[in-house]
Amino acid sequence: MSLEQPSNHTHQALAAASDDVPAIVAELRDRAEITDALYRFALGQDLKDKDLFASAFTEDAELDFRPAAARWGATPPLMTGRDTIVSTILTMFTGRVNTTHQITNPRITINGDTAHLTALVEAQHLLISAPETRALLKNPYLLDLHRDGSRWLIHRMRIENTWYTGDPTAIFGS
Repeated sequence: MSLEQPSNHTHQALAAASDDVPAIVAELRDRAEITDALYRFALGQDLKDKDLFASAFTEDAELDFRPAAARWGATPPLMTGRDTIVSTILTMFTGRVNTTHQITNPRITINGDTAHLTALVEAQHLLISAPETRALLKNPYLLDLHRDGSRWLIHRMRIENTWYTGDPTAIFGS
């Protein structure tokens, strides 16, 4: 799977046959666990909870914030590896920036032990020392996930930006 927007959106939520109850239950569990990986990512940031945040990613995960940052002229590096992602983001925000994330419109495609998730995420960022300095971002997220036992982990994440208000350079730098 790739982080490209799927070209053939399905017109129903579940792929399992409507009369196959065990398959429906298994697919619903997978969909809940896939969505929970994104929730752990968001809430881990908001709470500055290193363990919760790290629990969202595979060890070799990639997080690409470059498409979103390009909207305001920033050029961050591709973040590679769970430890790098966690330390980079939490170090940048802890004690300096408060965040709140709201996740909507999740769409999931499952293919065996891999999955693709798209969602819209609205992320509010405000400087702790100057709460009037804010950046509100509306970002499409594109994720590739891998199954890890009964849970799912983010392997690749690309964050794009549809719009923003406020001053992202005060939050993220340039």
